[in-house]
Amino acid sequence: MEPHETPSQSSPAPPISWPEDGILTSDWIHKLSFSFDWYSKNRNPSELPILLPLPTIQRLLLSASDILHKEPNCVVVDPFVATDEEPSGGCVKNDIVIVGDVHGQIHDVMRLFCEAGFPSEERFFVFNGDYVDRGAWGLETFLLLLAWKVYLPGRVFLLRGNHESKYCTAVYGFEKEVMAKYGSQGPQVYRKCLRCFEGLPLASLIAGCVYTAHGGLFRGASSDFFLPSKRSRKKKKRGPTPVPIVGINNMVLGSFEELAKSRRTVLDPPYKGSNLIPGDILWSDPSLELGISPNNERGIGLLWGPDVTEEFLKKNNLKLIVRSHEGPDARHKRNDLRDMQNGYTIDHEVESGKLITLFSAPDYPQFQAEGKRFKNRGAYIILQSPDYSSPNFYSFEADLPRPRVQAYYKYEEVLDSDEELDFELINDNFASDTN
Repeated sequence: MEPHETPSQSSPAPPISWPEDGILTSDWIHKLSFSFDWYSKNRNPSELPILLPLPTIQRLLLSASDILHKEPNCVVVDPFVATDEEPSGGCVKNDIVIVGDVHGQIHDVMRLFCEAGFPSEERFFVFNGDYVDRGAWGLETFLLLLAWKVYLPGRVFLLRGNHESKYCTAVYGFEKEVMAKYGSQGPQVYRKCLRCFEGLPLASLIAGCVYTAHGGLFRGASSDFFLPSKRSRKKKKRGPTPVPIVGINNMVLGSFEELAKSRRTVLDPPYKGSNLIPGDILWSDPSLELGISPNNERGIGLLWGPDVTEEFLKKNNLKLIVRSHEGPDARHKRNDLRDMQNGYTIDHEVESGKLITLFSAPDYPQFQAEGKRFKNRGAYIILQSPDYSSPNFYSFEADLPRPRVQAYYKYEEVLDSDEELDFELINDNFASDTN
């Protein structure tokens, strides 16, 4: 089946088995992709195991987990790869595609691939986290990207987002989605997905000049510790409730050496204690205020200003920071930064370079309680030789209409997927991870 073909509407896609030799191919992945598309439009979610039996999904998740857990906290993406044809110093200068949040919107991921091109030896991909939750096809989206990772481990890089956690997936749909699709086999599938989440790297360094991470920057080990106060248990009617954070601001910027030593294999990165870098990288946001400060809005992570962006770029001889984490719903509440209607914003432009926020889920969120929809476009970035620090932005529309399906979380009660954190639950999960 060619990449541009569409599956038949009259007959179901046949079950997909793991290759006998254990080696994935691009044909196998394209078959998986089109089969997911067909099932989403023609079958109930509970019929997914007919297409993808438990042994197949287990092999995929285990193969991907083995690869992910061997990668460092910050993966190095080197587009200057020597070729067999030119072993003596010759190299191909490959394109690199950066993708932001996709949140289970698999049809939009397929559209992105059709526009940007599929992963290959000449086309690298760096995905910046948040593959699941909010959208109805988080499992299929995550599995499809894992398949590309297994097929091209040195060309496809999957970073972790804040939604790749036990806490978020329990609240915003992914856990219930897996149970609805795999029934009694669901707990096995969910546990193996969590194992993959633990192995996802936190950041990437591209071509020696571009840093990417889901939330952004992180504090150094000598920074003061801040403890969020307890939230009110009263139900919110509208908008965020800031979480006061106790302490005196004495934060300093972290280093790549500290990032390399941090422990990422926690299901819910802690908001207190000594291992704060994973939580900072996954939950932090930029600001126009100078300096580093606690992220009171989220109650975890940091806010950092343009002076800190300049310090980070200059100190590490970088030109770009590409982060994600904020969609149109989050930016709608912020008057200090630009909206996400085109899928990207340039938040800081300083002497040494730029800070970019990238969001790749168009017409987000899939389920919306309010009458108003943002109708945003998604976007991706392509970096090309010779100057990988000059981003080319591409916005794209959602693949509509989406197949009809029920949400897996109470979206009527959620305006922003990241605004209502239960710190006691997060802390309990972290304690169970470390025991």
